[in-house]
Amino acid sequence: MKALLLVSELEDYTISFAGGVARHLDVVLGVPRRRYAHLASSFDPAIDLHLLDWPRHRSLANPWFLHQLTRFIRRERPQVIHLLSNTTLWLNLAVPFWRPIPLVTTVHDVETHPGDTDTRTLPGWAPELMVRQSEHVVVHGEGLKRMVLDRYSKSPDRVHVLSHPAIHRYADLARRQKMQRRPDDGTLRVLLFGRVFAYKGLEQLVRAEAMLKDSLPNLQVFVAGRGDDPWMFRPLMGDPRRYDVRNRFIEDAEVAQLFLDADIIVLPYTEASQSGVLNLAAAFGKPVIVTDVGELRATVQPNGLGLVVPSGDVEQLARAIFLLAENGELRRDFGNRALEWATGPNSPEQVGAQAAAVYREVAGKC
Repeated sequence: MKALLLVSELEDYTISFAGGVARHLDVVLGVPRRRYAHLASSFDPAIDLHLLDWPRHRSLANPWFLHQLTRFIRRERPQVIHLLSNTTLWLNLAVPFWRPIPLVTTVHDVETHPGDTDTRTLPGWAPELMVRQSEHVVVHGEGLKRMVLDRYSKSPDRVHVLSHPAIHRYADLARRQKMQRRPDDGTLRVLLFGRVFAYKGLEQLVRAEAMLKDSLPNLQVFVAGRGDDPWMFRPLMGDPRRYDVRNRFIEDAEVAQLFLDADIIVLPYTEASQSGVLNLAAAFGKPVIVTDVGELRATVQPNGLGLVVPSGDVEQLARAIFLLAENGELRRDFGNRALEWATGPNSPEQVGAQAAAVYREVAGKC
């Protein structure tokens, strides 16, 4: 069986997911050359990777690209087409020409995150239309499935739950380059990583740090990723000298070093669906503190990956940081379970097997 995967973004997710699926069936992957050319070596060699001259949303070259893409699909003759995201505007116009090949679309976020300026550049109707045009939909949890069923006219047997697979490429990079965790100097390093937008809960983390100023003097907070300026919360900080802020794009080797050095990964989100950061942390065997939003509790708690606190509850967040800071054995226990999860049930290979089963089911219904 051959599956054609298409996506214009989500590099880490795509590398992990496509590699997992390729262990179980033939995979053809089409991605933008401008975003993926430098990552070609990161893909499983079993993937038939095509770097496409995929225009940006506002380019007048999009109609020609859709024509070329449709010809490409007809040449490949896949049994299933899977769009790994529903956030591509122009593909809505091409979908009718791909029939009768069944179309599967992954919806990572049913609702747009507050303050997410990246996603808001896309007209609201575009991701909605893509879901409605898709015969089948993939989401990353049962809660998200219920949201899709409530919002779209889909029967339950056409909405499939596939976990976001663990992201191993940074941990693999660290091993290849023989990177080492910095020497233990008694500092407790907490990392907030990723796009720093309002819903990521940076303000709550800053307020928690201020509460821990006296009880946890060895705390250091790392905030790494582009987005809003973390220093806007400087007046709320207990001690600005305890912060290492990197408000920019983080290169791969730096990502690997940040996760190697971190003692705790925090996801104090005020809103979320799921999180790639959680799957990256697990590949490094790092304990997490997450808030009870989206699928985070349903992922963290049953698998013993870390602690869950109420969203927006600064006092509970501070207590959770203090608890893990003072209990190295508990941190190691959570970290070991996280690594077992990332290399076992949530490994790309295991998630890929589940995806392959979905594709066979989808193809059989046509």
